[in-house]
Amino acid sequence: MPALSCSAVNCVYNKEELCSKGDIRVGGSGAKTSGDTCCESFMERKDGMSNSAAEGCGCTKIGVDCAAQNCTFNDNCKCEAGGIHIAGNSACHCEETECSSFVAAHEM
Repeated sequence: MPALSCSAVNCVYNKEELCSKGDIRVGGSGAKTSGDTCCESFMERKDGMSNSAAEGCGCTKIGVDCAAQNCTFNDNCKCEAGGIHIAGNSACHCEETECSSFVAAHEM
C-alpha cells in the first residue's frame, strides 16, 4: 500500500491531510498527465457538515485502486507507488482533484 498525503482539505475524508476512508480510487483511464486523473473517492464537506467520515484516524498507508492504465505505478489497477499525493486544496468536485504522483509509463 502506498503512503498517501492529500491536500484536498474540502473532502469529508481528509483528516490533517491524510485520508480516513481506508481506500480510494484514482480515476483517469486515458490519462497522459496528472491533470487527467482525479480522486473518484472525493466527497465534498459541505458548510456545517461535521467531519463524521474522518472520525477514525487519518491513514498514512492506504489501498489505492487506479484506473490510470498509463501510469508507471499501475499494476493490474492497483497503485504500487511507494507514496502518492492527491492534490486539490480548493476542490469541490472530484474532477478538481488529481493524483500528482502520476508518471506516464513512457517517462520512466
